[in-house]
Amino acid sequence: MAVKIYIDGQEGTTGLKILERFEGRNDIELLKISEDKRKDLNERKKFINESDFTFLCLPDAAAIEAVSLVENDNVRIIDASTAHRTNPDWAYGFPELSPAHREKIRTSKRVAVPGCYASGFISMIYPLVSKGVLPAYYPVFAYATSGYSGAGKKAIAAYEAADKPFELLSPRQYALNMNHKHLPEMQAITGLAYKPMFNPIVDNYFSGMVVSVPIQSRLLDKKLTPEQIREALYETYKDSNFVEVKPTGSECVPDGFLTSNGLSGSNRMELYVFGNEEQMLLCSRLDNLGKGASGAAVQCLNIMMGIDETTGLI
Repeated sequence: MAVKIYIDGQEGTTGLKILERFEGRNDIELLKISEDKRKDLNERKKFINESDFTFLCLPDAAAIEAVSLVENDNVRIIDASTAHRTNPDWAYGFPELSPAHREKIRTSKRVAVPGCYASGFISMIYPLVSKGVLPAYYPVFAYATSGYSGAGKKAIAAYEAADKPFELLSPRQYALNMNHKHLPEMQAITGLAYKPMFNPIVDNYFSGMVVSVPIQSRLLDKKLTPEQIREALYETYKDSNFVEVKPTGSECVPDGFLTSNGLSGSNRMELYVFGNEEQMLLCSRLDNLGKGASGAAVQCLNIMMGIDETTGLI
């Protein structure tokens, strides 16, 4: 029997990508709100409460409002906004982090899908902190390059315009006030004692990202090799369907270049450890619209449905 699914905010980038990943599936029934009613509070409330699962692809305030509309105790919410990611009552939608994370997703009625940058960051830092490899007090700095698709409809239109300004041809740093919206979950989920410093960069390509974290060995409690760091990551993800820990060294990168769009269109994630015993660079490559958004949301749905988590995903 097909489960009933409603996407609140289905016209946004994440909502549209979720719909794409549902193509060809006969185990779900999509509840479609009419275009002229999609912002009507009562109509949205009706669809939410008629569903088995509702995806929230909305701004934070609207996502919080949508949750308040739930009256049917059987409705299960999968929220792609930032509104509930640090709420301990919600499952954090990154099942590969631990069996406990996976089980909470499976049994929960409320799941918060990680942010795209946060997914890359947490994929590397959570295992290292939880295993005691990286001290919780370590002064973590991260930088990341991303395609413009994660910036919303207006930015996408600007980047894809025939007469786009010269500045959009260049990588652009932003969130220069050191207060990016993903920082709270980056700290809370990893268990870091201090807020990491984070430098995001958007560039002139559609989708895909690499999140990078430099590690200075002299600041660790004990000196570790890249191979030891890699082993800690591998032990976490060795049975994963979507997260792959690559061998250490630049030999696994063609021509010595790690492209940010190499996993565009997929739900996969690749982790790399470069460098030497003095200085290391950890990199997480993913699609900001895949494992960083709609792909992760569908993966959580599959787990919550009790079916193969790879259904509809590549």
